[in-house]
Amino acid sequence: MKRRKMISTMGAISLGLASSPLSKAEVVKKPYKITEKTIETDILIVGGGTAGVVAAIQAGRAGAKTTLVESGSQLGGTTTTGGVSFPGIFHAWGKQVIGGIGWELVMEAVSLNDDILPNFSIIPNNTTIRHWRHQVTVNPALYALIAEEKCVEAGVNIHYYETPTSIEFKDGKWFVKTVGKGLSNEIICDQIIDCTGNATAASIAGFKLLREEDTQPGSFVFRIGGYDLEKLDLSKIPKEYHSRLKQNMLINSDVKVESSVNNFPPTSPYNYVYVHGADSSTSELHTKANLEGRASLLQLIRKLRTFPGCEKIKLLDARPETAIRETYRIDGLYKITHNDYVTGKVFEDSLSYSFYPIDLHRNGKSIYQEFLKEDVVATIPLRALIPKNSQNFLVAGRCLSSDRLANSALRVQASCMGMAQAAAAAAVLAIKHKVTPANVPLPELKNMLKEHGGIVPNA
Repeated sequence: MKRRKMISTMGAISLGLASSPLSKAEVVKKPYKITEKTIETDILIVGGGTAGVVAAIQAGRAGAKTTLVESGSQLGGTTTTGGVSFPGIFHAWGKQVIGGIGWELVMEAVSLNDDILPNFSIIPNNTTIRHWRHQVTVNPALYALIAEEKCVEAGVNIHYYETPTSIEFKDGKWFVKTVGKGLSNEIICDQIIDCTGNATAASIAGFKLLREEDTQPGSFVFRIGGYDLEKLDLSKIPKEYHSRLKQNMLINSDVKVESSVNNFPPTSPYNYVYVHGADSSTSELHTKANLEGRASLLQLIRKLRTFPGCEKIKLLDARPETAIRETYRIDGLYKITHNDYVTGKVFEDSLSYSFYPIDLHRNGKSIYQEFLKEDVVATIPLRALIPKNSQNFLVAGRCLSSDRLANSALRVQASCMGMAQAAAAAAVLAIKHKVTPANVPLPELKNMLKEHGGIVPNA
């Protein structure tokens, strides 16, 4: 068909459509109406972050009908939305101490992104080789995709953009009302696992919470580029900005050679601005933390571009949310103390490990760190995941029962993954034996965790 004839024909077709009654048709939209549903499930996971993902997969794989409620748009929490995309730490003193589903997720993300694992046989000495060299960098977007896929494969019913408004226990069941975009659900379940990080579900259910008057600052994570550190004249740039520039180079010169004595992979470009008093326990407070983080970052970018050699600095990426270190903790059947942590105390009901230094950020001015002595690895007992005076309710993640110093180490991702898998296994067995989680048979619980790849203390 010649070009002129084709154009003429197309015009005729368009004219025909324009004169068709179809072009005048209108879709009559019904007025906005809230859809109300009742959902029955075995286990409800509240929060789809670091802990919630692992808990949901474990519960689903163990055969429980599992529902996951997440107020945001993706899974992964601190690792993905918060931008702390280097979950750690899974190894201690030359051996792996945390495995299971969390490690499975991390390893698949590493494999699909062709990343390099650290040499875990090299033991950090906290002077020339620091503990964070054993953290494993993942692509956060890829991690979110993998987490979602594994939840779906495990039969988990995911509810994004949804949050609980009331939680009531009656006749041996939990009745949870949630709201979301255009919907209001009542979820009836046997067990609840609070993985919100803020103990939100525990608070709504009426359990006692603990926190300090002040909190550690949050971090608004970003990456910058567009400059070459070797060509910069650092003598003309204030020292307070040197680390900002160095931390964002694509490859750290001391680790880029495979034959390096440390034999660690290159670190990812990463930086953050502190957000003082950051709190995510309500939407209002989390909004405030995000606004402050973004404003501080914008101010920093403008300042950096005034320095010689930095005129073309670009903001490559900024995470959607401020990553939060500390809010509320439950008052549990047992509170893990600082001494428990640094001495590596093992309890009869210890179900997972935690390995990270005491790491308390003091309002952005200093960090108090206390490194574990050689061969010491902390453990997490089941009782620390259960609020006092509760039935059929657990938590996992940084809101577990612990004092502030212990919590500053327990809050890291690998530790949260290990305790989340333990909490989910306990919930599954509690349903099976028709008991509250504190009374599940410990040998059976430990065996279930091992069957699903978990590493259990003294099991």
